[in-house]
Amino acid sequence: MALSGIQIYKLLPQTNCKECGFPTCLAFAMKLAAKQVELSGCPYVSDASKAQLAESAAPPMRLVTLKSDGHEIKVGNEVVLFRHEKTFYNRPGVFIKVRDDEDVRAKVGPADKFVVSYVGIDLTIDGFAVEATGDPDRFTAAIKAVREVSKRPIVLISPDAKVIAAGLSALNGETPLISGADASNWEALADLAKANKAALVVKADSIDALADLTEKIKAKGVEDLVIDPETKNLSKLLTFSTQVRRLALKKNVRSVGFPIVVFAGDAVLAAQAVAKYGGFVVLDEFKPETVYPLLVLRQNIYTDPQKPIQVQPGLYEINNPKPESPVLVTTNFSITYFSVANEVESSGLPAWLLVTDAEGMSVLTAWAAGKFDAERIAKAVKTFNVADKISKKRVVLPGHVAVLSGELEAELAGWEIKVGPREAVDIPAYYKQVLV
Repeated sequence: MALSGIQIYKLLPQTNCKECGFPTCLAFAMKLAAKQVELSGCPYVSDASKAQLAESAAPPMRLVTLKSDGHEIKVGNEVVLFRHEKTFYNRPGVFIKVRDDEDVRAKVGPADKFVVSYVGIDLTIDGFAVEATGDPDRFTAAIKAVREVSKRPIVLISPDAKVIAAGLSALNGETPLISGADASNWEALADLAKANKAALVVKADSIDALADLTEKIKAKGVEDLVIDPETKNLSKLLTFSTQVRRLALKKNVRSVGFPIVVFAGDAVLAAQAVAKYGGFVVLDEFKPETVYPLLVLRQNIYTDPQKPIQVQPGLYEINNPKPESPVLVTTNFSITYFSVANEVESSGLPAWLLVTDAEGMSVLTAWAAGKFDAERIAKAVKTFNVADKISKKRVVLPGHVAVLSGELEAELAGWEIKVGPREAVDIPAYYKQVLV
């Protein structure tokens, strides 16, 4: 049973050291009881207290991990309903389904090789779901065919325990996901999941029946469970997913505190699952035009809003710049960097791009916060030895911070300071008119 805030407080050091980010141990205890912080936030809690606080410290959503040769996908472990309350931690896994009577290699190969770069991050799918048609040998052969072209985690789909057992024999040393257990087969599939240390999908006609079934399976020693809503209706899926998440987070109902798997028939359902509480999203087909926006959506939602995507500060070369090529200045906010870099690169014009450390903020935001000023720009010029690489001392500021030009002239004596356009899309035209 979960402990109250006062009970948790009695087990804490009660030093009020503030290292957890709260003014008192009592304040931290209340947040821990509400599942809004983690026990690891207290650096001085004793091992004995950790053991007693295990249930209260454990996230309300179970962390489920699938593993294969060199790959791992973690889902669950979430503590909030909405990202702005804190953040989402483990992004949903995107899987491609293949039937064992299909040309497995032809379908899996292109999907496994698919990779797209988005603001410097390589986006890929996470694994494959193999659906059985009833023959254990054919199912095993399909799994082996997948393994010939991909090492990504696998979901095994069949209601027949004998078929699942045959498939598991081809995945020694891996941690797959078995789908799925219901009232008719849960005992056999639970035994297989326990013996093979696999995660298990659970499905039932209602949330009450689901909670009852998960408790029975947990009693057999299987803790890593995943819930299947068994619907492709947008409204029903949203309702079910929200109810389950609220019960787990707000009511601390452990029997439904598990990730959700959505077998999406189309891109719209998949997008909703990514946006609203899906843990695993299984697509029927691999289509780059569908997968790409889905992966970008996932990346946007599961990026910590308090930690902007950043690039490494430094001096970047674009289109093999020469010593006389101009030096463009921007911040290390990833989207800003790639906007500028892509425009210059596509124009074919050579330039040096000086990326300053603005703590991941965009140009105007960083300037307003005092993180992008003449002093920082001058420091970057000196830190990255820009003067040693160029013959013409010329720096181009973003148009939005034209106000810094005078201050930068004082910081960089002997340098020519120019003010560029406000928008990255206007850089090529500005370059040809002013810098050539």
